[in-house]
Amino acid sequence: MDGRVVIEMDKVNRKKDPMGRAIAEYWKTKTADRLRVFSPMFEEDEIPLTTLFRSYEDMPEIERKALDMAKGRILDVGAGAGCHSLVLQERGMDVTAIDISPLSVETMKERGVEKVLEQDFFTLEGQFDTILMLMNGIGIVGTLDRLPEFFRQLDKILDPGSQVLCDSSDISYVFEDVRLRVGDGTSGMEGMIDIPNEMDYYGEHSFQMQYKDTIGEPFDWLYLDADTLKEKAGRYGYAVEVVAEGEHYDYLARITKKE
Repeated sequence: MDGRVVIEMDKVNRKKDPMGRAIAEYWKTKTADRLRVFSPMFEEDEIPLTTLFRSYEDMPEIERKALDMAKGRILDVGAGAGCHSLVLQERGMDVTAIDISPLSVETMKERGVEKVLEQDFFTLEGQFDTILMLMNGIGIVGTLDRLPEFFRQLDKILDPGSQVLCDSSDISYVFEDVRLRVGDGTSGMEGMIDIPNEMDYYGEHSFQMQYKDTIGEPFDWLYLDADTLKEKAGRYGYAVEVVAEGEHYDYLARITKKE
């Protein structure tokens, strides 16, 4: 392992690691039960396990774009089953995968990821040229209030001239109230964003996962629209460029330190 990287975190309780258990079982048996996702704001959903094991050809365009832009010493944050790290490793690139799920880390090692750590991003030490945060990876920030901590961590681990490649989604459409417009000589539909009063920012949500009888702890997750990301990043000396847009209100952003 790279001696510059130090683990300073408590391990996730394996009995409360539903995603890790689902990933491990799918890797070993090629079949798995439903990885269920619950939230106070949304109906029950599930994560298809196959998406965590997909090949480069099966990835959406913005993920392929990010992998093609990666360079130097690469950090794959929240690597899950390691699909992105494996693509880069096969290209002969220097990539370190991190995840807080112990079972996911074990699975990545079994799949052949050479540098993999059970590690929280916010306590990571080391220097990197590219940080990948894919599949809405910036969601680990949790809330807008934690963004200052995120950028302070970038100050510590990003080399000069380096980059963060992250994707996220503008989910304002979820709160769009579409109404009929009449009375002005025209007619049509107009959308208004109706944000619940109890929400500080419409992209802040909490989730909980369950796989079979394994129930994880609730966690905060952040969906960050590009304009808000640019405004917040600018406060801490970073520039944001949207380099690709997906088909479902998602986008890929390149974050760099301002000169």
